[in-house]
Amino acid sequence: MHRTFNRAGVMKRTLLILVVLIVYVLHQDVWLFRAARPLVFGFLPVGLAYHAAYTVLAALLMWLLVRMAWPSRLEQEAERDVTRKQ
Repeated sequence: MHRTFNRAGVMKRTLLILVVLIVYVLHQDVWLFRAARPLVFGFLPVGLAYHAAYTVLAALLMWLLVRMAWPSRLEQEAERDVTRKQ
């Protein structure tokens, strides 16, 4: 099967891969690993606050990946299977 060159698709894929790599690098918390101070909001160690923020970022990234990069053929196959079972 011959695929046509789609510059926008290639750019989108490249940007998504770049964002995933950036988030991966941010997960390697070497700069706050041993720090208990300063406290965020007066009670939360900075490393724990960082990981809480990272978790929100990772969830947003997963939402973005599902929204932008989810293969539509999977949805078509699932819909076909549902209609076949009915």
